[in-house]
Amino acid sequence: MWAIASKPIPVPRLTNETDAAGRDVAVIDVGSNSVRLVLYRVEGRAIWTVFNEKVLAGLGRDMARTGQLSKDGVVAALGALRRFRAVLDAVKPAEVFTAATAAVREARDRTEFLARVEAETGFPLRVMSGEEEAHYSALGVVAGSPGASGVVGDLGGSSLELVHVRDGVPGEGITLPLGPFALGAPGAIDPYALGQRCDAVLAGAAGRFSGKTFHAVGGAWRNLAIVRMNRINYPLQVVHQFEMSAADAIETAGFIASLSKGSLEKMTGVSKKRADTLPYSAVVLRSLVERLGFERIVISAYGLREGLLYEAMPPEVRRLDPLVEGCAALGARHGVADRLGPALEQWLSPMWEKLEPVFAPERERALLAAACRLADMGARLHPDHRAELVFNQVLRAPTPGESHAERAFLATAAYHRYGGDRTPDIATVERVLTPERVARAAALGSAIRLGCQLSGRSPELLAQSSIARVRNELHFAVKKEAADLLLGEQTHKRAEALAKTLGLELKVKSR
Repeated sequence: MWAIASKPIPVPRLTNETDAAGRDVAVIDVGSNSVRLVLYRVEGRAIWTVFNEKVLAGLGRDMARTGQLSKDGVVAALGALRRFRAVLDAVKPAEVFTAATAAVREARDRTEFLARVEAETGFPLRVMSGEEEAHYSALGVVAGSPGASGVVGDLGGSSLELVHVRDGVPGEGITLPLGPFALGAPGAIDPYALGQRCDAVLAGAAGRFSGKTFHAVGGAWRNLAIVRMNRINYPLQVVHQFEMSAADAIETAGFIASLSKGSLEKMTGVSKKRADTLPYSAVVLRSLVERLGFERIVISAYGLREGLLYEAMPPEVRRLDPLVEGCAALGARHGVADRLGPALEQWLSPMWEKLEPVFAPERERALLAAACRLADMGARLHPDHRAELVFNQVLRAPTPGESHAERAFLATAAYHRYGGDRTPDIATVERVLTPERVARAAALGSAIRLGCQLSGRSPELLAQSSIARVRNELHFAVKKEAADLLLGEQTHKRAEALAKTLGLELKVKSR
């Protein structure tokens, strides 16, 4: 076991003054199973994946038997890396990060492989230690879920890294030989015997790495989550922040471990090459849940690669909320009134803070800020279809920093902001939101719609008015010199609709 060093590991820095406006960066990740190129658009704190290509080369496939990289895997990896070189020569990203993990780290022929990679592609691969690999995986979880607490588990082809994270700060960790290739994949599997082997390896981690929440990082866990979603007909097919209870995880793991390779290959969302290793990963998850006592498993689509980008951000950018910044980026891209979001947030805060919270208080503030920054998102869309189009994009956009419930909440608010009267995907909304949250999202959307109607989407005009809850009344007022703002019939209708949604009596006055 080791402890995360408090001193950051040196990495390139994304400190260009144009970062807030957006930069293109790339990460090349050479893992024990996959070799991947991901191109990102980094807009301040928001990280968007714009290109993602992987080759399941299986570099670590023969490690347990030979101690060397798979010969076929080396050929496949070098072919992929030469193609990635051609792509990057054309795209010319501002920064390129590289990482090679457990298989390359532990292979006896590591030096020869690294020399061939640099000679044939020009990439000087950075070989991660177990400490670094876990550190960046934990930072990736934080990049996608700020304030995360629990244990991060990053399962690669050859190893499993476990690392504590508390309130968004990585702590001590451990590297264990529990990757599928280290356990004998792609050979025939005996789930019972393999489970005993996993239990024996995890015995030393019990207590030290026990906890309530397990943040699962890696392609194997994502495939397992997809199987779970399909089995329960889960309507929101977004892997990031998908949650399972301990019982759900154990049942799903047992189901996968019992299937043949042929049956797995036929399953939606499971790649044919992943079918060789997924039963091993399932047994590892079951042992983790049973031996370390996790009650809640949260899937993270963010990991080592996003952790590299997160640590490279300036400290003042890392402190921003990724959900708010991501929604601001979406709104700016599709809208035309750049300053509208912050103005709406300031206008609505007095009313919002007086309402009984339906989320944790800190999330209430973030959701208000995020929803307001989506207020202009439909500006360039056809008016007859704005509500449905905006709803679907917000519901499924790869915006970081939000749970599935928060995602559905914002989508519902955006739908009502554009006057939708029947939620288009009610099965999804009702599956992940309580009735109280559905009603509150409708109220927030109606309030944003009122603010936009009243002001013509002008921050300056909006500042001439105020809205607040006073006991059982909704007070809607404008300054005397701007009293003409109240002349619009639609403004009154929307104010009345908002008051009705909140169960309050409307009071309109000039002041």
